[in-house]
This record gives sequence, C-alpha cells and structure tokens, in this order.
Amino acid sequence: MTRLSRLLAGAALAGALAAPALAADQDLIVFDWAGFENQALIEDYVAKYGQMPTYAFFGDDDEAFQKVSSGFKADVAHPCSQMVQKYRDAGLIEPWDVSRIPEFANIAPRFLNSSIFKDDTGVWYIPTDYAYTAIAFNTDQVPAEDVASLAVFTDPKYAGRISLPDNTDDTWSLALLATGVTDWTNVTEEQFQAAAAWLRQAHANVRTYWADPSELSQLMKTGEVVIAWTWNDGVAAMKREGVPVEFNRTPKEGVASWFCGYVNFKDQPGSEDKAYDFINAWLAPGSAKGLLENFGYAHANDKAMATITVEELKAGNVDPIDGIVLSQTPIDPAMRDRMTQEFETIKAGF
Repeated sequence: MTRLSRLLAGAALAGALAAPALAADQDLIVFDWAGFENQALIEDYVAKYGQMPTYAFFGDDDEAFQKVSSGFKADVAHPCSQMVQKYRDAGLIEPWDVSRIPEFANIAPRFLNSSIFKDDTGVWYIPTDYAYTAIAFNTDQVPAEDVASLAVFTDPKYAGRISLPDNTDDTWSLALLATGVTDWTNVTEEQFQAAAAWLRQAHANVRTYWADPSELSQLMKTGEVVIAWTWNDGVAAMKREGVPVEFNRTPKEGVASWFCGYVNFKDQPGSEDKAYDFINAWLAPGSAKGLLENFGYAHANDKAMATITVEELKAGNVDPIDGIVLSQTPIDPAMRDRMTQEFETIKAGF
C-alpha cells in the first residue's frame, strides 16, 4: 500500500512523469514517488557525492510498472510490496548483494517474510518505509462515533462528502476490511464479489477519488470532503495547514498497513556502486527522523526506529495500534489485476 508523499500539484506531477526531473548526479537515476527527492532521506549519499541523484517520478505503482515495462530505464525504483512479483516475473530486476548493505541485518524480519522478496536466488527487495491507510475526518463536521466503523463510507448521511484513493490496493483494502476480510492473500470468489458490491455502494457517496494528498487536503480544507480513506502523510500535511482533521486507525473492522522499498534494475544505465551508496544512505539510522518529519512514515530499519521516541511516533500516527490490521503484503498478480479492472469498472459507474 501506493504512496507516499505525493505533495506536488497535479499539473506539476503530470510534467514530472514525462521526463526525469531534478537532474543532478547523472550516474544514478531513481524512479520514485513524487516528493521523495528529499535530501533528509539520503544525507550520506549527498555528503559523499555533493549532489542528489537524478529523479524521475511516478504517481502510482501500476503507472510505474507500465512505464518501466515499456522501456523506461532507471537504476533503482521504489515500488510497494505488492508489486515486486510483477517486476520479478517481467525479468526487470536482479537481486541485491546484501553483503554490500551493512544495515540490511537491521531490517525488521516481518518485512522480508516472503519468498517474493528473499529466496535461494537472492534478496530481490529492500524494504524502507511503512505506515497506515485509515480514516481521516473533519472534527468540526463529523463526530468521532460516526467513524467508529467503516460503514461510514456507505452512510447516506455523507453522500457526496467522502473521498477514496484513486488506487487499487488502498481502495480494495478498505472494501475487504469493510466486508470482514483481514487477510487478502487468499481472497475467495465470494469475498471478491462482496467487496466489489460494497465498493459500488461506497462509490455512490464518493465526491471524487483523490490522486495525491495535496488534492485531498484542498477538498478537506474547503469542507467539500469531510471523510476520507488516506495515508499518514496526507493527515500530517493537513494538520500543518490548520485543517481540523484527525486520523482514526481503530475502526472496529480494522485499517490497512503497507510498506514500500527499492528494487535494483537489470541492465541499469548508471553506476551500480552509486545504487548501493543510495540504498545504504536510505537505511542509515539518521534517515528515520527525516522520513518521519517529512512524510509521517516509519522506517523498516529497527535500529533506525530506535532513534525515534514513542511520543514522536504517536505524533506521526505510526506507533503500534491495538486493533485489526490488514497487511498489504504481496498477492497473486492475477487477483490484483482483476481488482484493478473491477475498480475501473466501478469508477465508471458500472
């Protein structure tokens, strides 16, 4: 679960998709979520080379995969966990040499507990960041008891005043949770149909499907939208802008968690050494605070997380929660493709 601080306006993002942006170190091209060209995440790299890498941006995981599979060349990319199988199946990536990544040993084991990420052929994925997808609500207009259940998204009381992500993984995590599924790794036909039917009900209440947190922030700032399914960074940004918003991570049906990380492309155009310097900088303990302060996300490196206080984690809504969590771990690519197709059909009103 698709992400991260996509804080650029839509027009700026569209322009960024057309070509690499922020050209700097031409020996390393990083294909990343818009907003992640942040020095606080890779201070050691900048200290060593005196400049940032060259970045190219994408707006969601499916778009990124399509671009790369169509021939776009980069050295590393930042997909979320459920996409790694597609990159492997397409033959686009190669294993990382973890002997060159000292902090790999400190990555929390739960993020590598899949043969898709790590098997006898090597380590295919370096997890770096994680957070939650939950309910953001306007505290001036929505009582807390109304968001105690995910049923709020189908409540006629809020028709035309809710927003969902324009994103397969996040929106399906909501629909599955709302219909009683807490593990999406083996969704049955009955569960799929129930979640799709629920999404159609929610669609009737949707004012718009938000594409990036800045869009959602504007909608909630004006009061057009008062309830949304969103990530930590969007809520953190709205609070900084003075929007009366809170983040409920404990509705009775549960919330979703997701994590993202980096893959290493085959036949990369740039420097392999710099790719390793980049990932080592990302995993350095000092990057955890920059990740939390700039994005509201937590770090996959346990040693790095040990530098963050419990109070800081609570302030960012990334402290552990006592409730149901659907983990957006990898699922069968065929099922995910089916979810994507069904989501597009629902958005079109069918």
